[in-house]
Amino acid sequence: MRSPYTALVLLSTVLLTMPPADQTPPTASDPNLWLEEVESEQALQWVHARNDATLAELTAAPIFKEIQDRSLAVLDSSARIPQVTKHGAYYYNFWTDADHVRGIWRRTTLAEYRNPDPQWELVLDLDALAAAENSNWVWKGATFLPPGDSLCLVHLSRGGADATTVREFDLVEKRFATTLPFELPEAKSNVTYRDRDHLYVGTDLGPETMTTSGYPRQVRLWQRGTPVSASTVLFDAKATDIGAWMTVHADPAHPRHLLTRTVSWNHYEHWLLDNGTHLRLQVPKDADPAFFQDLLLVQLRSDWALPTQNHRAGSLLAIPLARFLAGERTFEVLYEPGARASLESFEHTKHYLILNILENVRGRIQTLRRRADGQWQRSVLPVPDFGEAYAYPVDRFGSDAYFMTATDYLTPTTLYMGELEQGEQERLKQLPAMFDAAGLEVSQHEARSKDGTAVPYFQVSARGMRLPGEHPTLLYGYGGFEISLTPQYNATVGVSWLEQGGVYVVANIRGGGEFGPTWHQAALREKRQHAYDDFAAVAEDLIARGVTTPEHLGIMGGSNGGLLVGVLLTQRPELFKAVVCQVPLLDMQRYHTLLSGASWMDEYGNPDRPEDWAYIRRYSPYHNVAPDGHYPRTLFLTSTRDDRVHPGHARKMAARMLSQAHNVLYYENTEGGHGGAANNQQRAHMLALAYTFLLQELR
Repeated sequence: MRSPYTALVLLSTVLLTMPPADQTPPTASDPNLWLEEVESEQALQWVHARNDATLAELTAAPIFKEIQDRSLAVLDSSARIPQVTKHGAYYYNFWTDADHVRGIWRRTTLAEYRNPDPQWELVLDLDALAAAENSNWVWKGATFLPPGDSLCLVHLSRGGADATTVREFDLVEKRFATTLPFELPEAKSNVTYRDRDHLYVGTDLGPETMTTSGYPRQVRLWQRGTPVSASTVLFDAKATDIGAWMTVHADPAHPRHLLTRTVSWNHYEHWLLDNGTHLRLQVPKDADPAFFQDLLLVQLRSDWALPTQNHRAGSLLAIPLARFLAGERTFEVLYEPGARASLESFEHTKHYLILNILENVRGRIQTLRRRADGQWQRSVLPVPDFGEAYAYPVDRFGSDAYFMTATDYLTPTTLYMGELEQGEQERLKQLPAMFDAAGLEVSQHEARSKDGTAVPYFQVSARGMRLPGEHPTLLYGYGGFEISLTPQYNATVGVSWLEQGGVYVVANIRGGGEFGPTWHQAALREKRQHAYDDFAAVAEDLIARGVTTPEHLGIMGGSNGGLLVGVLLTQRPELFKAVVCQVPLLDMQRYHTLLSGASWMDEYGNPDRPEDWAYIRRYSPYHNVAPDGHYPRTLFLTSTRDDRVHPGHARKMAARMLSQAHNVLYYENTEGGHGGAANNQQRAHMLALAYTFLLQELR
């Protein structure tokens, strides 16, 4: 989901107003409301009973252990490419395998990293730390003090939740700092260094410091050696906002400190902090500002009409920051989207901008360098014709070196390293084949949605597959928050599904970002049904093309994708035989009262407003499942420690369907956060449950 940070929100206890009498009964009459009490004894007893029933069936299947063992072998494989982050002279990597279940944080040099089997220096052993402190720590990353300082902030989560503890770490001593360290207890905090002795911080210091969405409401400046409660408040957002954050652009020549007030995920306000003053950046409320050298960059998410220029949604614009602050509005257009092309992201090195572009959901990369005369020199990086390609800087401010990954559904990921100024590129690492792709092919197709929109989708299947056929087919989708589903090598899908003879399909439906912000906006709020119609159209196209039949077609999705498959479960049950619904939203009348749900009303609408509830009610899965319905068999998977999407959604939907005598399975992992699992063993277990279920139902 597009947001300044990945940390999301805490539980709200606000109840909804009563809907119109001719629609859904009041929330208070929901007989399953008690299942929202995450760790109550009664709710957990229900969870354990459902878990036992699901495990008894699925783990008894002969294929279960094979899938679990092979998935774990993939996840633990030492042949995986260790992704690294450069800080100072070292390249840091966090690694998990069979010997390091919770993981180790380690580092090496570039010369060593180039070797097939690099030697690593241990920095922090999370398994040892968890044992010593008797806590189920899960790694959530590190925030470095730029440009190459010896301190960083380590983020640790209990059981994989979004909420983390923050501890300062000494990279020289390779231990937690002991001299007046910055430390924060468990909360959904946002922290970044201003300098060695000051942090910008937003954290939970009481109800008045958090928004109703559960994000930090305040941005504070915290001085080393003082309590965080005594830190200086720099900004206080409204209680009804989503939150406020600081971002530090640590260019030594052009440092920028950006304060962002997030009113909603499509409404922002931005200020530059400069010598104690707040300078407002007057850009569109849904635009994303960034900085490069002396320039202000603006990526648009809606059209912007200026006195001398009109700019299209999805464009990337540039102007010298000083001229912008002086009132000038004549921008250079660095990128303008096409009908089937969009700017997926942009990055920068010391002298270059890197544009990661999608053309009909295929990766393309452009680089731009501003010459002395102010003109831009453009070039392209060589990438495969078919698949995903993504480039990013090794060191944003210190060099023009870059990493690039290239992959597709059947081609193992390759990591390249290059130097833009010299035009050099080398292949650093390549993932070996981790499943048998012999005889398989990738193809791209289009379905026509209900309103005539062309919806692309990828299909991975046997070359020369017999048509028409009854091939077991898994259709995957997401369709929300401007997130694109691009071709990626997924070895666990390979060993769990493709090697078992299944066809794998990924739908690029509206609501995602495959064709830029307009593709996303086409499925917002009252237009949400477009995403569901698109997904149904892909299913219908697979059947019409003779790839499969409803008796052999299953669907899978997680989070917003869990809502997607939940809607299709209730709206188009005749198209499918099996549904895997992972960490889903399903009760769309109460979603905004649970955990981070309040921050998603720009995406779905506000159920408290009768005009919004009128269209939400038409697709809310929890309110549309009926006793006399005939539904495909469904497996719900979620996590007790998911503090992003409340496990009550899956619990209540399963309970309602069971009470109506529908055939469903339910499994809830007690750890894992929104990812559903806290370590590779748990991930392999959850994968085995899902694919065993699908194979049993669809073959």
